[in-house]
Amino acid sequence: MIYNFDQILNRRITDSVKWRAFDEDVLPLWVADMDFVSPQPVIDALQARIKHGVFGYAIDLPELKQAVLDWLVERYGWKVTPEDVLFVPGVVTGFNLASHALAQPNGTVLVQTPVYPPMLYAAKHAGMLCQEQELTQDADGSYTFDVDAFDAVVNEETRMFLLCNPHNPTGRVFLRTELEQMAQTCLRRGVVLCSDEIHCDLVFSEHKHIPIAALDAEIAQNTITLMAPSKTFNIAGLDFSVAIIQNPTLRQQYEKARRGVVGSPNLLGRIAALAAYREGGEWLAQVMAYMQKNRDFVFDFVHDNLPQIKMARPEGTYLAWLDCRPLKVEDSPAQFFQKEARVALNDGAHFGKGGDGFVRLNFGCPWATLEGALNRMKQAIENQK
Repeated sequence: MIYNFDQILNRRITDSVKWRAFDEDVLPLWVADMDFVSPQPVIDALQARIKHGVFGYAIDLPELKQAVLDWLVERYGWKVTPEDVLFVPGVVTGFNLASHALAQPNGTVLVQTPVYPPMLYAAKHAGMLCQEQELTQDADGSYTFDVDAFDAVVNEETRMFLLCNPHNPTGRVFLRTELEQMAQTCLRRGVVLCSDEIHCDLVFSEHKHIPIAALDAEIAQNTITLMAPSKTFNIAGLDFSVAIIQNPTLRQQYEKARRGVVGSPNLLGRIAALAAYREGGEWLAQVMAYMQKNRDFVFDFVHDNLPQIKMARPEGTYLAWLDCRPLKVEDSPAQFFQKEARVALNDGAHFGKGGDGFVRLNFGCPWATLEGALNRMKQAIENQK
């Protein structure tokens, strides 16, 4: 079927965090979910299961694991076994479990900032410290990985490197060479790699996602990979994610950390995931074509109409990372745009080192919503003069 992503849905009448956290005259472009209807096969599968009327405890369906395995082979040429795959309620839950599994007194978790805020707190939740290694920003606003800086910060206390790829909020999709350098440092120093790859399916046509564990067998044995259908198919509220751990000993540590604390994903999350992985490919192709146009529109609009703001063209995710430092507003840029433009964006200060003066903008929305928000931002800046 052909999906209409221009359709504007009223999410204020639902329990949407994105749409109900602010006054009704504010356009919310912050929380990372899309304002698009999910794939029809997912909706049909959920409706059929709900119609049955009984919602008891669920088992891990073999066909669900097989659907995940098939997706990994089809999309990434990555072969894993059913035993390597665990289901968890969410990727944030997943990397917090990894932190608990690997926790040691005086241990640290390394992250590359600016980064998705929950990653900054995973170490603390497990009684460890967070190490922040800032990515290098080039003159055009894009970010690169500096292997020397990375090597310098890894030390004897580093227990885990928490990678975000595709990177949230910068939109980078790391190259094979960059991933190899990260992985080799971790192997040399005995640091376990936990890779949050939740945006892996949301990569634009000029780029390619490579699961870091798929690089070679040695790296695979040192890696916990976290993926999910939640961002891919806009079903985040159903709380279903996948942990792929090919090292049996590491997998046992991970399972031990979840005992009595973290259960399995709920019944409807499983139903949605199965339908999405089996039948959601066409929807994904259509939504990515639409969002690539949105991405290019944001990039061109910023460069043509907001010369005070700098951004690089995102390689993956549906998030734009805007450098607003030249605006020199009295409050933070996020507060400025919320107050003066009535547009809600994420405050870059929450993303760790290198985030001050930035905002994160979610362009996973109908074009009319996006255009309206950008024009409001333009007007707010012009009114400031």
